Amino acid sequence: MAAVRRAVYVAGQARIPVTRKQNRTLERMGATAINEALEDANVAHKQATGLFVGNMLSGMLSKQQHLGPLLSYAAGLQNVECTTTEACCGAGGAALRLGYMAIASGLHDTVVVAGVEAMTHQPTPVLTEGLAAASHWETEGGQGETFVSLNGAIMTKYMDEFAIPHRAFAPFALTAHNNARLSDMAVFHNKPIDEDMFEESINITGPVQLLDACPTCDGAAAIVLTACKDTARRADGSVVRVAGSGASSDILPVHARPDPLHLTAIELSTAQALEMAALRQADMDVFELHDAYTIMACVSLESAGFVPRGEGTAFAADGHLAVGVRVCVRLCVCVCMRLCVCVCVRHSICTVLCVLFMGLSRCVWCQCVAMCPI
Repeated sequence: MAAVRRAVYVAGQARIPVTRKQNRTLERMGATAINEALEDANVAHKQATGLFVGNMLSGMLSKQQHLGPLLSYAAGLQNVECTTTEACCGAGGAALRLGYMAIASGLHDTVVVAGVEAMTHQPTPVLTEGLAAASHWETEGGQGETFVSLNGAIMTKYMDEFAIPHRAFAPFALTAHNNARLSDMAVFHNKPIDEDMFEESINITGPVQLLDACPTCDGAAAIVLTACKDTARRADGSVVRVAGSGASSDILPVHARPDPLHLTAIELSTAQALEMAALRQADMDVFELHDAYTIMACVSLESAGFVPRGEGTAFAADGHLAVGVRVCVRLCVCVCMRLCVCVCVRHSICTVLCVLFMGLSRCVWCQCVAMCPI
């Protein structure tokens, strides 16, 4: 891995409430998040020289491509370098990766990274087809497969191979809903569930039931990255540094993967980020993973090396997903516009490993980031 030239710091962040069917536009949501992030960072618009946007579905669902210039103009960022990256569920993470490299390489001193997604203005069949376009269309999406059915196939294989009942996946859904209750930004802020509700929820496809899957939502988030440590310093004197970053990819067609239950891209990107940060899984306080489906939360946890293969549900059942445990696993009931900066302090040192995703479902899991305040 090539040496990183400069340290990269997080100067500010912002996110807008996640909603459904509120007719909010990509332009308005993205510009709001960008401006609030710049305000949080106390960074003038003219100081930001780049904007990197993550999005999955704007062209198909909103007939709007070219989000970089759209949002830079709407947010008042004049004549900056801007681009949009699409990596399915990993689009927000891919944008963050680009912003990180722009600062680390020395090409920019301060940039904004934004993630935005608008889904709920379209009817379900249109949205389902749009999401399926991120699968291998010739052999999957074009043959009637959806993200639900593909995740259902993976879930069936997992349940069969390890003799796991459907109920064993409940802790992943319960944790997501419990975490939503901690944030007034969440769409299901006041919708707790229990194990019986999970098990009795309606069936969608195969073993996948309603509460195994996240909803479609609309929202946006943004962060400001900088090479200047003083610019990133908060009022209390703390500074958050991006200690490591990794990226990889996997075989797109699920049927072509040697082992569909092992996410190679997560394994490799996690290893890259940890190596760059000179950290191990055992050093982590918080792990944020991809949880669009309960099966994805489970295999992501295993593929990242936090638990052995086949033991993800047992790990969850033992209470290891909750806030306050040795490694807190952050699960969010909705993952559209996932572009997160997590801070968890233990003994005055924070080590956070985040897999950052944007979108709604399974694809080529690829971005991993480690962050430390110094």
